[in-house]
Amino acid sequence: MRRFSHASSQKEHVVGGIFLIASIAFFYAGATSVILSVTRNAPIKNLLLSSNATSTELFETIPEVEMYPPVTHVQTPAAVKAAYMSACVASTPSLRDKVIHLINTTEINSLVLDIKDSTGVVSYKTDNPSLQTTLSEGCRISHLRELIATLHKNNVYVIGRIAVFQDAFRAEQQPDIAIKSKTSGRVWEDSAGKAWIDPSSADMWEYTAALAKDAYSQGFDEINFDYIRFPSDGKLQDMVFPISGNTPKEAVTKSFFEYLSNEMRTAGITTSADVFGMTTTSEDDLNIGQELAIVLQNFDYVAPMVYPSHYPKGFGGWANPNAHPYDVIYFVMKAGADRAIAGGTSPLKLRPWLQDFTLGAPTYGKKEVEDQIRATYDAGLTSWMLWDPSNKYAGGALLPE
Repeated sequence: MRRFSHASSQKEHVVGGIFLIASIAFFYAGATSVILSVTRNAPIKNLLLSSNATSTELFETIPEVEMYPPVTHVQTPAAVKAAYMSACVASTPSLRDKVIHLINTTEINSLVLDIKDSTGVVSYKTDNPSLQTTLSEGCRISHLRELIATLHKNNVYVIGRIAVFQDAFRAEQQPDIAIKSKTSGRVWEDSAGKAWIDPSSADMWEYTAALAKDAYSQGFDEINFDYIRFPSDGKLQDMVFPISGNTPKEAVTKSFFEYLSNEMRTAGITTSADVFGMTTTSEDDLNIGQELAIVLQNFDYVAPMVYPSHYPKGFGGWANPNAHPYDVIYFVMKAGADRAIAGGTSPLKLRPWLQDFTLGAPTYGKKEVEDQIRATYDAGLTSWMLWDPSNKYAGGALLPE
């Protein structure tokens, strides 16, 4: 059984070792002081002599050194059973521990953790200069490498989620690449007040690839890409695409998928893509640039967001699809599996996002989650991921660890 222990602090004082080196320097150089330059992952980079600093100032200016655990990666489980954890929950130990307890006591073997959400905030501090501009205010995960290392020690597969084209921070910083309003000329916003980047933006493509590679270097085992589409709600007729223009949406996203696929495969990074639940049954791109066959060709795994609450009344013949969790999941995932097979792709590349939250009636709990998991298996699939934006899961629906 997995047992999580409280992780020790990442930071360790190195004053003792520095004092020894400083003493040797004083002896040989006869200097009155030394300045020590330290960097992450290299406790002592340089030993420089200075005639201006006193020995007291020396030790007052020596920073603490962050001692990171070595980066390792866990192999993708044959059957991924995951739960999602937001950056805000991960940055709050009392909340994070509840999700960790779920992993420790149930069949969950994987964790999806935010790298960047739709606000555009990167959830951890990065040393990559090209990503520094995204370090705006928001929930930030401290001791990320230590958290991932602890998860790895307990055989937990860690998936990092990047929200791509819905990015409020990037739209504010680079309005020239954001979708514009036809009427106002300002940055366009969807019905939730969120700004979007034009999916043809090469800057956004390169930034996304760079962020994914940086996150992988922190220890994430897989990178999950979300919001890889055009907007689906709001005043859609008011949108102006400064880069895409009138290029068909499916052609735009196909080019992006191919670019990202090449970048990630060259770097040896396992990928997954979140797509609308309707992609498993729709014959077109849903006017958002997502077509299941194209996505399957370019990512290692594909995660349709098949929440029963998100299907319209009358879908599949159900007046209220939300009240039929087993039937809906079986119907849409069986359709997806059949389409994957017809296209020469393994259906096991499909990992549905299942609903573990309540939106409308009925209330979702143990039975509703159990029904969705059972429907996934009955559709011939083995993997699934649980989504609850508040990270409060119906643990009773899960098998013991």
